[in-house]
Amino acid sequence: MFHKEGFKLIVGTLILVTAGVLLTDKFVNIAWLQSLIYLIFTFFLVIILQFFRNPKRHTKIGDSHVVAPVDGKVVVIEEVFEKEYFKDKRIQVSIFMSPLNVHVTRYGLSGKVNFSKYHPGKFLVAWHPKASEENERTTVVVENKVFGEVLYRQIAGALAKRIVNYAKKDMNVIQGTDAGFIKFGSRVDLFLPLDADINVVLNQKVKGAEDIIATKK
Repeated sequence: MFHKEGFKLIVGTLILVTAGVLLTDKFVNIAWLQSLIYLIFTFFLVIILQFFRNPKRHTKIGDSHVVAPVDGKVVVIEEVFEKEYFKDKRIQVSIFMSPLNVHVTRYGLSGKVNFSKYHPGKFLVAWHPKASEENERTTVVVENKVFGEVLYRQIAGALAKRIVNYAKKDMNVIQGTDAGFIKFGSRVDLFLPLDADINVVLNQKVKGAEDIIATKK
């Protein structure tokens, strides 16, 4: 199953690869060179297909926990001052996605979208300290009855050139469902209340919509 954001690119890649194979078959007469070109085209197609894959996830829905919004590795767990929306201290949990990870963004909790804003910006590497403030990004705040407001931020990386965000203000969203997509490597920051219990550790690999990031009573 593939994400809808990749349909055009997948079709375009299939056309390009098919044309390349046909041209190679017609104009390249050296067997080893033909095989090499076929291998390169196949590799390119596989990379595009795996990047836009959208595996089905089984989310345990509940207001007392926040699930991972994306697949990737936990690279930040720290108390910070969030200055765009809350303007106070929060626990930041950041998940870095390599180009090999699934890049679907999913809602970490159910609730009402109170804020959704796109910010144009730079394309620093996603782990750069200033990436969350200077890179292209979107900021979304979802409120539910246990956690209150939780902010997540999609951040473009050095390769990512487009962030897709489906969240709109006043929408009611369901935990684990499709919230958007980030193309070609990036990161997502979560900003949680200080009294949330964090269930992950640094360098832990998490699976979007399934692994629990934090709980709260």
